[in-house]
Amino acid sequence: MSCAITPDNGGGKRKVSLVLKLEAGHAVGVAGSFNDWDPGTTPMVYDAASGSYLCELELPAGCYEYKFVIDDEWKLDETNPNFASNDFGTLNSVLNVE
Repeated sequence: MSCAITPDNGGGKRKVSLVLKLEAGHAVGVAGSFNDWDPGTTPMVYDAASGSYLCELELPAGCYEYKFVIDDEWKLDETNPNFASNDFGTLNSVLNVE
């Protein structure tokens, strides 16, 4: 995953771009504290040019936990070194938006 955060757009939110390198043919979403852990709310779209799934979020400054959901399987973002334990005994990736 790679993440890019753009400056505040004047509305108190920042644009966050998430990228997941994965071959085509999967159902991929992002579930996290920013969308009530509902992967259907934030689907990722496959981009053939980059060979990756992409999504853009607009988030206020804060700390957010998330996981990728690939074909109904919840996955930690292994390229993000920031993580936290959750109530299920596994880990969530952590995104800090400043």
